[in-house]
Amino acid sequence: MENSIKVEACHTEDGTSCRKSHHPERVKKDLTTRLNRIEGQIRGIKGMIERDVYCDDVITQISATQSALNSVAKILLEGHLKGCVVDRLSEGDNEVLDELVVTIQKLMKK
Repeated sequence: MENSIKVEACHTEDGTSCRKSHHPERVKKDLTTRLNRIEGQIRGIKGMIERDVYCDDVITQISATQSALNSVAKILLEGHLKGCVVDRLSEGDNEVLDELVVTIQKLMKK
């Protein structure tokens, strides 16, 4: 299923478990492109501060950058729901729902 994100268990050097998601290549490319653009926006904002650009103009750029980050988060959340969460629920792992609630709370803090 190309649109899903697969999760596999792994272990760190100290023996604790972690998870990995596997995004389809086109999704990774899209996310990387978006994040590169955001990285450029951040550098631009830094330059605006250094050049004493009018505060309102800097705030406008910050708002645009936050919106771009929110778009990345939405893409990741959708993939997480359709892939990781569905897969774990089908395996009987209902703890994923508590994890999802915490994740959504983190996103809503913004």
